[in-house]
Amino acid sequence: MDGLSNPWDLGFTSDGTMFFTEKCRGLSVRRADGKVARLFGTSGSSVVASDFFCRGQSGMLGVAVDPDFASNRYVFVYMSSNRSSPGTNRVVRLAVNSDFTSVSNRTDIVGDIAYKNAGNAHGSDGLHSGGRIRFGSDGFLYITTGDNHNGALPQDLTRLGGKVLRVDRNGAAAPGNNTPHGDSRIYTFGHRNVQGIGVRAGSNQVYIAEHGPGHSDEVTLLSAGGNGGWDPRNRAGLTCSDGYCGYDGSATSMPMTDTARFPDAMRPLWNNGGASQGTGPASFLSGSQWKAWDGRLAVGIMGAQQLKILQLSSAGTALLDTTTVNIEPARYRSLVQGSDGNLYVATDSGEIWQMEPR
Repeated sequence: MDGLSNPWDLGFTSDGTMFFTEKCRGLSVRRADGKVARLFGTSGSSVVASDFFCRGQSGMLGVAVDPDFASNRYVFVYMSSNRSSPGTNRVVRLAVNSDFTSVSNRTDIVGDIAYKNAGNAHGSDGLHSGGRIRFGSDGFLYITTGDNHNGALPQDLTRLGGKVLRVDRNGAAAPGNNTPHGDSRIYTFGHRNVQGIGVRAGSNQVYIAEHGPGHSDEVTLLSAGGNGGWDPRNRAGLTCSDGYCGYDGSATSMPMTDTARFPDAMRPLWNNGGASQGTGPASFLSGSQWKAWDGRLAVGIMGAQQLKILQLSSAGTALLDTTTVNIEPARYRSLVQGSDGNLYVATDSGEIWQMEPR
């Protein structure tokens, strides 16, 4: 597909139907026969969401298809909304009709995800909203959120920004989140602006890909109750505007994973050579069609316009090798393996690609 407006994420049913979001338009679907319908969002959609808005890095972002879609017809989206005041990011559950032409029964399962409502020294409103959503092999929905350029937010366990949430399809906290205190929907905390999440086949291992503030793009294996180690609050030796040190200092004085402050922080398995090049989406490749790449993690580097393939150890706890794919450069916004076993890619230039292994 081409001619799209900032396609942001993709999700598939077992018959090859593809849901996709466009950041400032909403949720659409491309059926297995190739016909496209706009389902939910701005004017022209089957269902217009009057509370939906698009600003900065926020809008209609992640999409996830329920593992039991064949029986419940549920699809989930992550969107910015002014249904409450001030505005928030929220995760909305929709029921898709039998011929994929409309949706109904909107249910806002998480409505209080932090949104940057006002600009500051670090940029306009709508920045750092996170927004990727994926079902784990445990059947629960994982939701990534951003720090809103708010120094206190990532380490604050009473608020949902700078976190990975883990909830059921109704938005209730999943058992085993192991949150030490605070909001029980929080699975991990201490994150900057996670925009990539991948679930390793045959396990319940969940990995995030996250871009740093000028250094230290990272891929990290999550653990329940874990701290990602991002803490951009004011600190000695740095001059920080608006109480946010995220762009001040270096990998030593303002690290992405601050093991000095948080010795038990989750350690990244991959670091982009100390650089920050806009690491975003992530998806595991699975199936014999991928040959030696079966089980490897594909990671999109938006700024550097590269696609990297990470080989992990059999236990999934160590990085063995990194390959940069020789392919057309693009700002890779979403990577999802489709039900046909191919890799689908949404790019910031308005295209969706199908990539076949060979």
